[in-house]
Amino acid sequence: MNATSIPKDSFKANRKFYDDRNYPRGMGRSGDFTLAEVQILENHGVALKALADGSQTPENQLEQRFVEVCQGKLAPENKVEKAWLKYQNKVLSPKQFHTLFGRTKVEASDEETTTESIDIDAE
Repeated sequence: MNATSIPKDSFKANRKFYDDRNYPRGMGRSGDFTLAEVQILENHGVALKALADGSQTPENQLEQRFVEVCQGKLAPENKVEKAWLKYQNKVLSPKQFHTLFGRTKVEASDEETTTESIDIDAE
């Protein structure tokens, strides 16, 4: 199932889905999703979110399967299910932050910093 082969009676939404809180510049510019995933999320995200949180009841078997995938009863198989779970994983998992500085100070001891003087003129 690709983005264009989603049946017209499934995942109907009356507006585009945007997540300005997590993706203020848009999902397409984030680098987290492929173009096909962005198209699925933007075109059907409103319906997917409503089905996932239970505020909308499934109207057909494809939507019922999506709800069961969101509940963890089934493994994702089609692109819609995989795109939504990938979105949920990105939004709900904490952002990784890496730094070059540690939290603890490393103190040098006198024993480690001693150097031997080398006399290069002595033969």
